[in-house]
Amino acid sequence: MTQPLLLASTSPFRQSLLEKFSYPFETASPNIDETALPGETAEQLVMRLAQAKAEACAANHADTLIIGSDQVCVIDGQILGKPHTEDNAVRQLQAASGQTVTFYTGLCLHNARTGHSQVVCEPFHVHFRPLTDDEIRRYVTLEQPLNCAGSFKSEGLGIALFDRLEGRDPNTLVGLPLIALREMLAREGVAIL
Repeated sequence: MTQPLLLASTSPFRQSLLEKFSYPFETASPNIDETALPGETAEQLVMRLAQAKAEACAANHADTLIIGSDQVCVIDGQILGKPHTEDNAVRQLQAASGQTVTFYTGLCLHNARTGHSQVVCEPFHVHFRPLTDDEIRRYVTLEQPLNCAGSFKSEGLGIALFDRLEGRDPNTLVGLPLIALREMLAREGVAIL
């Protein structure tokens, strides 16, 4: 009998991505402290938080495969979080204009039955075209990407901001690397097809 699947996230974007597998799952809010540790790299941060999110849900889901994911955006070596305000979103996009921005997405599949976790970090590079301030302000007003790392929604109008995208899995940019997740699930005996 296959173990139940739980997504340790209330993100509608991650839920929508996981629905692509047509495999039943539930969701739960992991409620963890997401503060970076001193000296922690972006890769270390997202992997630690993805695992912490998955393991935080294990106590209430003892026989479950739990998916945790976390993402940060890095430009010029600096980690950018969610902007939360229009002014911050405008500043983030001004900094990204004409630049290559790297997104690091940490993914963890935690088997609550065995206590074993698989954890990876998937990078994805976004090459922004040069943007005018008017384009940036218009975009932020139209799409309101205030809860998105990097201040854009690639699955929406945000695609108009880019020259090109570079990475193994386009789902990684939205926040859940499905190719890596399928591989992890297969190692736990879960077949998606």
